[in-house]
Amino acid sequence: MTVTNRSDLEYVDYLLRAEHEVKEVVKITDQYPELTIEEAYSIQKKLIEKRMERTGSKRLGIKLGLTSKAKQEMMGVHEAIYGYLLSDMLAYEWEPLQQHRLIHPKVEPEIAFIMGEDLKGEHVKADDVLKAAKYVVAAIEVIDSRYKDFRFTLADVVADNCSSAKLILGSKMVKPEDLDLAEVGMVMSKNGEMVTTGAGSAVLGHPAEAVAWAVQKLAKHNEGLKKGDIVLSGALSEAVAFDMDDTIVAQFDGLGSVTLSSRYVK
Repeated sequence: MTVTNRSDLEYVDYLLRAEHEVKEVVKITDQYPELTIEEAYSIQKKLIEKRMERTGSKRLGIKLGLTSKAKQEMMGVHEAIYGYLLSDMLAYEWEPLQQHRLIHPKVEPEIAFIMGEDLKGEHVKADDVLKAAKYVVAAIEVIDSRYKDFRFTLADVVADNCSSAKLILGSKMVKPEDLDLAEVGMVMSKNGEMVTTGAGSAVLGHPAEAVAWAVQKLAKHNEGLKKGDIVLSGALSEAVAFDMDDTIVAQFDGLGSVTLSSRYVK
């Protein structure tokens, strides 16, 4: 499947079809290298609107990407990116993911914020985030880029809603003021073997800083966070691929653990 310089809605259909058919596609910029970040966010917004229309899902919150300074340098950018979480992306520890509905999934361990009140504005700071959040929770995000070989430019990944696929939350909810989130350590294992480690400080120095950045960006589009929103603040380590029958466990200091398992369902 290839694309040319098309309208936003044609790109939206292109990406949604790839997800529905569980087939990777060539990245948009292969055929339209002029794609800008602003155009990519426009495609992303229309993609989310159409996805909600088709599936009946609701907005669940937002996710942050490229919150690591090392990843930003690797991509040649100076700031993070954001995408949206929808209600049908929420998965559960006790229910294995259906592997055949995913293309080439990877997992990222994250600290999730659950908002206790609305938060909006171009001057929001990390302290405002900590005051507005009701809980923080251990989380695993499943990213599943629709692009071939998981390769893309910054504009491509933004248009693809930052590779969002699924999220799983742990069962332990902690008030933000009860932890130093920058110091929260994390160990992630696959099938009982440690695969990566990280800490909250990997996320722009502090996870609340990443959330504040997102609120500032949303304000430019007259948007913000709503009470009850879930915010995935960014990966504490590199992403790890998983396959059928794998079990992933991410253990966080002070937040407990969160587990993902997968299986093939005919």
